[in-house]
Amino acid sequence: MKTEQPAARNRETSFFHLHRATMSARDGFTLIEVLAAVALLAIAITVVLQLFSANLRALSSSEDYALAAAKADAKMRQVLDDDTLAESSTSERTDDGYTMDVSVSEIMKERTNNLQVKLLEITMTASWAVGMKTKSITLKAMKTVEKKV
Repeated sequence: MKTEQPAARNRETSFFHLHRATMSARDGFTLIEVLAAVALLAIAITVVLQLFSANLRALSSSEDYALAAAKADAKMRQVLDDDTLAESSTSERTDDGYTMDVSVSEIMKERTNNLQVKLLEITMTASWAVGMKTKSITLKAMKTVEKKV
């Protein structure tokens, strides 16, 4: 039995040496593998950051449009509440940089000719500057008013 142990031990040690020799060649990554992994990671991070940037720009733009729509709606309600509404065109500048253009015009005159009312179209345009660009939003409404005889 003593003669079998050294032979078994030699087989075990030779197996571990062989396994160790093959593992040492594959223990790490090559320079090309590391560079490829870093390049893929850089591309993925760049794409994600661009998506965040685009979302922030869209969020800012939608906030501007929502605020302008709320201001235009408030002005439109003010115009519609006027009982003496007549054809006109006005423009005013608010303190916070919005320009409100209101145009009131009679439409469908031939269809309302025989009626006691006339149909007015109110066009409200709110515009504002963002950097070098001018943005705007337009609201339209209609109102019937009694004809003055």
